[in-house]
Amino acid sequence: MSARTIVGPDDQNVTFVELFFDLVFVFSVTQVVGLLHHHLDWTGVGQSILVFWLVWWAWTQFTWALNAADTTHPAVELGTLAATGVAFFMAVSVPGAFGDRAIWFAIPYVLVRTIGLGLYAWVARAADPTQHAAVRRFGLVSVFGLVAVLAGGFAGGGALQYAFWGGAIVLDLIAALVGADVEGWNLHPEHFAERHGLFVIIALGETLIVAAGGLSGATLTGDLLLVGALSVAATCAMWWSYFACAKGELDRAIEEASGIRQSQLARDAFSLLHFPLALGIIAFAVGIEEIVMHPETPLALPGRAALGTGLFLFTFGMAAAWWRATRQWLVKRVVLSILTTVAVIVAGGIAPLYTLAIACAGLVLLGLLEYREDEVSEDLAF
Repeated sequence: MSARTIVGPDDQNVTFVELFFDLVFVFSVTQVVGLLHHHLDWTGVGQSILVFWLVWWAWTQFTWALNAADTTHPAVELGTLAATGVAFFMAVSVPGAFGDRAIWFAIPYVLVRTIGLGLYAWVARAADPTQHAAVRRFGLVSVFGLVAVLAGGFAGGGALQYAFWGGAIVLDLIAALVGADVEGWNLHPEHFAERHGLFVIIALGETLIVAAGGLSGATLTGDLLLVGALSVAATCAMWWSYFACAKGELDRAIEEASGIRQSQLARDAFSLLHFPLALGIIAFAVGIEEIVMHPETPLALPGRAALGTGLFLFTFGMAAAWWRATRQWLVKRVVLSILTTVAVIVAGGIAPLYTLAIACAGLVLLGLLEYREDEVSEDLAF
């Protein structure tokens, strides 16, 4: 009897071990929301972007590895569970990542990335020499970014840590640009797109958790109940904007691509452009948290900026991914996103309920326009 291969089948679906791995990143997103909410200033914004990039890159690199692997293979399951345990300590350290826990964030981060790279190299070696060469090339360049994260962790706060971790992001981007520009990645596009969709659901769930947490610990008033209802409606509209209006085209584009074009599209439209999209959900959740905590007080500028900028990053990030896949801009989405964002930010001195209503109305209108446009296009095609 031949040994079981570790290489993933073409028709592989997302498995339970991958969903279990994602649970740690649910907590990581929660931690980043808390970090930004407690430091809603330029320093907090910079810290949140840096640390969330590292969290995101750890997740997306592992997604590439598991896309190539048979995730029902015992060795892959054990490797994924080990990475889950290590990532748990990375997530725990997020609030202190720019203070006394910098190195306690950096070490688990590097270990998760190393496990992912090792697993990817093992699978690629078993698949074919071309894929192994592509993974080896990406891994060698990635080492420099890992060293920069460790150096920043040992620096433990201050300008030097920001410089090292900012440099790590640049090095990660270089690794992505160099790595995806070769043949041999042999992606399973349906599985790859599904994994990113699940991460979007994780992030959107954080918005609901924030709203629910605020309501459960407060005296329920009419305004607070309306805030809760609008929070749910806005989150549902964001789900609709991604899954009902845009995701299908992204999935179709990556499935129809092949070779280098497919790996570049996966890198750009998913691994890179889903980052601002997910970051937007985090910022939007921070705005919701501000409103839920102070439902009677007009939302201050930092809170309005979080709510409006979050909305823009989410909708524009999806539009940018669409453009990368189709070379067509979703003009209505871009224009309406800008108008809604400006309206939210400049609407000072009004009850936060109305500020949230503006954001919700913009998202709902966007979904209605795009869904209607899709229906018309399908009718004309028929």
